[in-house]
Amino acid sequence: MNALLSSPVSVWAIAALSTLGVITRPFRLPEAVWAVLGALALCGLGMLSWSDALAAVGKGLDVYLFLTGMMVASELARKEGLFDYLAALAAKRAAGSAKKLFFLMYCVGTIVTVFMSNDATAVVLTPAVLAVAHVVKAEKPLPYLYICAFIANAASFVLPISNPANLVIFQDRMPTLLSWLGRFAVPSVLSIVATYLALRFMQRQELTQQIESEVEVPRLSAAGKATGLGIAVMAIVMLGASALDVSLGLPTFCAGLVLFLAICILKRKFLGAHLGEISWAVLPLVAGLFVLVEGLQRTGVIANLAAVVRTASTTIPTHAGWISGAVMAVACNLINNLPAGLIAGSALTAAHAPTPVASAVLIGVDLGPNFSVTGSLATILWLTALRRDGIEVTAWSFLKLGVVVTLPALVTALGAVALGATW
Repeated sequence: MNALLSSPVSVWAIAALSTLGVITRPFRLPEAVWAVLGALALCGLGMLSWSDALAAVGKGLDVYLFLTGMMVASELARKEGLFDYLAALAAKRAAGSAKKLFFLMYCVGTIVTVFMSNDATAVVLTPAVLAVAHVVKAEKPLPYLYICAFIANAASFVLPISNPANLVIFQDRMPTLLSWLGRFAVPSVLSIVATYLALRFMQRQELTQQIESEVEVPRLSAAGKATGLGIAVMAIVMLGASALDVSLGLPTFCAGLVLFLAICILKRKFLGAHLGEISWAVLPLVAGLFVLVEGLQRTGVIANLAAVVRTASTTIPTHAGWISGAVMAVACNLINNLPAGLIAGSALTAAHAPTPVASAVLIGVDLGPNFSVTGSLATILWLTALRRDGIEVTAWSFLKLGVVVTLPALVTALGAVALGATW
């Protein structure tokens, strides 16, 4: 029995079952429950010491701080009507054109993803887009809702702050802002444009529908305006931290805290209800995944992956980036991009991977999840938001659309990285 528990296969089995639980949510239990149960199982069965598990949780401190700051800012924007205002404004500018509304909503989704992270787009913007679809009386709201799912990942590597997975992959080797833009500016633009063109083409028939031309734009309160200004300042703070090669977690947390306190002072009351509606479960979810990855690392899987990356980088340097990015894109849809990103980040660090390979891996982790509804936590949360409104999107229908929309974007983005490596 002890030999069985000490076997790497047992660790892999627990990690696989935990990841499956996160993705499928058996008994409708929150995703965090399954990640934490998996982590506790590793420790309780003696596969990982409690001290090592605690150390693994500590490795995610920067990610927890970053997520907390972003979630506070996103909740303020939601509660104070900022996202509803921006979405309604886009609907009014569409002037009754379903195609123009699609383009404008795509622009809004891109901006939110770039400066507030993909989770903000999937979780906060989706209800706003649903509201706009109701206001314009769109009989087929899915084209606009698909935007929230696909742009959340397609634009998530424009900046380091655009996706928490970016922090996980690079960990303490985060490039400076200028270096980041040098690596990812062209691939991210290609990803955004290719995703738009493919999604727009696939939804061309639905976008012939009639929508209302007269849309009432809700009045934006003083708190809403202040929240918008605060978020802009917050983005500047994060960009500044990235440019100075400072870890993003603490600046983002502090900026979110200052924004929250400022809005409390402006409204002359403590907004505890706002804090109560934040999805805090994402923090233990990430912590549990860090522990699971630590367990996997003890089995040698990460060392083996690092060896593969090193070998590929030296023997087939021209194709190493393509292969690494494609493999990570597939892996994300099998085990979700957060654990895949954690494993990839550890492997890249151990392998001292060259820049083109590391860049290709990040694109695979950020963009690859667009193939399926299980690819990223953001997409799973997007699907949950739709179900609350009675809209069902099956895994098969999303997969059929995801392959057509994502493949061109992935190929062009990875191609830009490979071409940049030869300059």
